[in-house]
Order: sequence, then structure tokens, then C-alpha cells
Amino acid sequence: MVVDEQDPHPSLIGSGPRAEKPFVRHEDRDDYQAWLWGEVLLIGLLGATLALFVANSSLRNTYSLPQVRLVLDTAVTLAAAIVALLAGLRFSVEGRRLDLLLCTGFTAAATSTLAFSIAPVMGGHPLHRTEFWAGIGGRLFASALIAAAPFSKRRVNARGRAVGEMLIAVVIVLGLSWGFAQQAGTSLPRVAEHVGADQPFQLQGALALQALLSLVAMVGWGLRFRNRRNDLDRWLCLGATLALFAELHYVFTPLLSNRYVSQGDFLRLLSYSVLLVGVWRAIRFAEFGRAVAEERARVAREIHDGLAQYLFAVSTHASMLQNGAAPETTLPQLKEAAEAAQQEARFAVLALSSAGGSAPFDAALRRYVDFLTADGQLEVDLEIQDAIRLAPDEQIEVFRIVQEGLANARKHAGARRAEVRIEEREGERFVSVVDDGAGFDEAEIAAGQGLKNMRARAASIGGGFQLVSVPGRGTALQVVLRA
Repeated sequence: MVVDEQDPHPSLIGSGPRAEKPFVRHEDRDDYQAWLWGEVLLIGLLGATLALFVANSSLRNTYSLPQVRLVLDTAVTLAAAIVALLAGLRFSVEGRRLDLLLCTGFTAAATSTLAFSIAPVMGGHPLHRTEFWAGIGGRLFASALIAAAPFSKRRVNARGRAVGEMLIAVVIVLGLSWGFAQQAGTSLPRVAEHVGADQPFQLQGALALQALLSLVAMVGWGLRFRNRRNDLDRWLCLGATLALFAELHYVFTPLLSNRYVSQGDFLRLLSYSVLLVGVWRAIRFAEFGRAVAEERARVAREIHDGLAQYLFAVSTHASMLQNGAAPETTLPQLKEAAEAAQQEARFAVLALSSAGGSAPFDAALRRYVDFLTADGQLEVDLEIQDAIRLAPDEQIEVFRIVQEGLANARKHAGARRAEVRIEEREGERFVSVVDDGAGFDEAEIAAGQGLKNMRARAASIGGGFQLVSVPGRGTALQVVLRA
């Protein structure tokens, strides 16, 4: 992840956030005002078009294009299914009832369109009265769930159970719609198959109700965006606006057979396309936010596991000095522990606020090597290829693997020289640490905690780990990073 124009340092200053709050509120207010004026302009344009459409009956055209209608219904079904899937993924991450209602609503919309508008006409047959009214019932159910979503504020604890109940509810409602349409039989009004023919008032009432639900959804998502400034809410409001005018067009041209296409069909498809873009953006932001949270938690563990140990050593040596220990032996140890703690703190800050690329990682690793080799007991040849790039999580784990490998070479293997290479060869990125120490028998030492830690660190970033050691001839470890 590369962030080129972000300064990490103001967030470390206590007075920074307080000074920036008015600017943030002003920026949010400008963002909302821009969205509101855009929404007003869109409603004005769509309203003017609808008024012209209503005033001139010659503009209320429907086109006998059965193949195009099938393509439009298929596109709407796929878009609704994808939106339902993305909303379900978002629900699995955050557990909000809002996302569950969206997932249920769009699942119902996709399933009802597939079952009652696409499947019955695949053989070229006309849409029967039973299938038509069952489809209307499924769409009303879907619109009601989507309209209720912005007013839901609770979270769901048992997410798996909630998803199961959602699927059962969709199946039951669609089954009831189909069963009611079959039981009603000839009592249901027939939908005219001719352009310009009068349609039953029940159909116009159902379409008007669906338009009302779209209006409720538009207002709900708009209010939610005003209160929360959530990017997804703005896109859902835009989609509901387009859906509202699509339904209003249907009210004035209520010929919804499988043979004809009207202006409302294109607005409906545009509405689902907008929703698809908005929900996809929300999922991307949610994944980014979760990655940031995981990265912060990882750095917190690193601070605890690394820095805390050195601070404990500093405290121990300071207590020894206070209790009368010889300064000539205790002070050098205290200084060494303090320098090590400072190095750990610097790397933790770099890992947390890294601006991307490999420069902060390079600096941290080179400072560590300088610190490790300052007493002359170990010589380290460090080479980091200029073109190589490491993600933030890779920087942390690679640093720790190299740190562990060099520490083992110095403390346990008695090595005098080590080489560290971080490079890319033939499209793959490699990290290798080779020393000339005593080596060991892999069968006897392979289960050691240090090696387990390095293998776990490599696995946590999707890398492969390999170690070769021969007694008397040194040790070589290599990590192959993820593609």
C-alpha cells in the first residue's frame, strides 16, 4: 500500500487533532452541500423529463423488443445478485442489520426477477398472469426491505444464523407470492398485451406503492448520509432516486410484459448499476479499514513483544544501580538496553506510520545492523535491491525474520560474518540470511521456538520459508515473498 501525500507526524502531536477539527467539519459540510445540490439537480432533471413525458402522450412509447427486454432483465438480475453478495460480505465484516436488510432485499429482487420474469420466457413463451403478479409481489417485498434498511441501527450477533433466516425468509415470501397468484387464478386482473390499452387499477396501485417505497428509501438514505457522511449512503440514495423515477415511468406506461421495453426499464438498469458501483466502493473501503486495523494490532503486538522486553531490561539495570551495583559494569549494560529500546521504538513508529515504498524499512534495517555490529563481533553485508517494494505487513515481518536470523548467528552460532539479501529475481522476491557460524543439525533444532517464529512470520504474509544448516559450515535461510 503506497500513500504518497500523507504526513504521519501531525497525528503524533497532541494538539494536532483539536486544531484540525473545524477544518474537518468544514470539509464534511462542503461535501454534503455538493452532494445535496447534485441530488437536487438530478431530481429536477428527472422530474422535468417525467413532466414532459406525462404531458405528451406521444412520448410514452414502448418498444416491442423481446430480446432486449430479456437482456435487460438478465442484467438487472446479475446486478442485484452482485449487490446482494457484496452487502453480505460487508455484513460478515461489520455485522450491521442494515447490510443484512440490503442483502435480503437485493437477493429477493434478483431471485424474483429470475424466477418470474426470465425463467418462464426462456423458451419464447409469453409471460402468464400468475407469473407476472408473483413477480410484482417479489419486487414489492424487495423494495420494502431496501426502504427499511436506512432506518435500522442495530447490529446482529449471530451472523450465520441471521443469514440463514434471511435466505429462508426470501424463499418463503417468493413461495407465498407464487402460491397466492396460483390460488387466485382467474380472479387476478389480466395485464393488457397491447400498447396504449387500459391497465387494471390494481397494477397501477402496486406500481405506485413501489414508487412510494423507493421514495422512502431515497429520503432514508439521504438523511443517513447527512448524519453520518458515509459514502455508501450517498450512492444508495442516488440509486433509490433513479429507482423512484423508473417506477413513476412504469405508472404511466404500466405495460410490463416480456415483449416490450419502456424508458422505465433503462432507468431501472441504471439504478442497479449505480448501486453496484456504490456498494463495491464501500466494500473496498471496508477491506482497507480492516487491513489498517489488523496492521495496527500487529504493530501493537510488536511493540509489546519487542520494546517491552528492552524496557524491562532498562528497569532491571536501573534498579541494580540504585541498589548499589558497580556503576562500571551496570552503566554499560543500562546504556545498551536503552539504545536497544530506542531502536525498537523507532522501528515501531516507522512500521505504524510508514508512507510506503521501502525507504523507511531500509533505514530501520540499516540502523539495526549498525547497532548490532557496533562492537565488531559480527560483520554484516546488507544489500536491498533499489527496485524492490514491500507492503507494510511484509516490512514488519521481514524485519523480524532478519533480526531473528542475525541474532541467532551472533549469539548461538558464533558467526563472524553474515550476508542479508532482499532482492527480486525472475519475478519473485527473496529474503535471505546466510552466516558462517557453527551451524546445527536440522533434525535436532528444527523444533526450536525461534525457527517456529520465523516460519509463522513468513506464513502470516503468504511467504515460503526454507532453512539449510550444516554443522561447521554455517546456516542459510530464505523467504520467498508472496507474488
